[in-house]
Amino acid sequence: METVAWSRPENERADTPLLLMLHGYGSCEKRMAEAFGAMPRGFTCAAPRGPLDVGGDWGWFLLDYFLDNDFAEVVAAATKVLAWLDTVTATYKFSSVSVLGFSQGMAMGTTLIRLRPGMFTAAVGLSGFALNNDLLAAMEPLARQVPFLWARDTEDLVINPDATAFTAEWLAANTDLQQARYEGLGHNLRADELSDVASFLTANVPGSFVPRG
Repeated sequence: METVAWSRPENERADTPLLLMLHGYGSCEKRMAEAFGAMPRGFTCAAPRGPLDVGGDWGWFLLDYFLDNDFAEVVAAATKVLAWLDTVTATYKFSSVSVLGFSQGMAMGTTLIRLRPGMFTAAVGLSGFALNNDLLAAMEPLARQVPFLWARDTEDLVINPDATAFTAEWLAANTDLQQARYEGLGHNLRADELSDVASFLTANVPGSFVPRG
């Protein structure tokens, strides 16, 4: 990945758990970096920039209003992220890898889990969706069900009802699912939501909790 925001300098990353944080469509790595401080302090957080230029902002693959996509673009983007993960994991010897995705970043995060289910210790999806794709579904249900927190506002108008229904079905069948719902959140991030995310990650990722002081 050409542009990545990190929560730690290089000399402090070794042997820590990695939290991969994936931004949404029409956003960038800086949006996810704003949430670094809300995550458990033991993590090294990394927020890569998506490869698709969306009018000066960024995405992972092209989407239309109905969240339809070109699966070749999805696979290309996911393969690029996985190759980068292999490189940085070898370099820094991370103790584990977990993933958090917002909106389209959740679609990318769940795709990474489907392609490499043994790689991830825990996962979080915020105001997002999973891709309905026959090729990905061919080897499902997944043999390993990663702990997964799906947090959203049920009145979020950005994610259409069909995508939400498929996502609920897919997560129930393929992950160890916990859900959290936030009235009035809309298609956004919020402090109480991120606090709950931190609690979930602390409970599921060894080494992520570091006491203050």
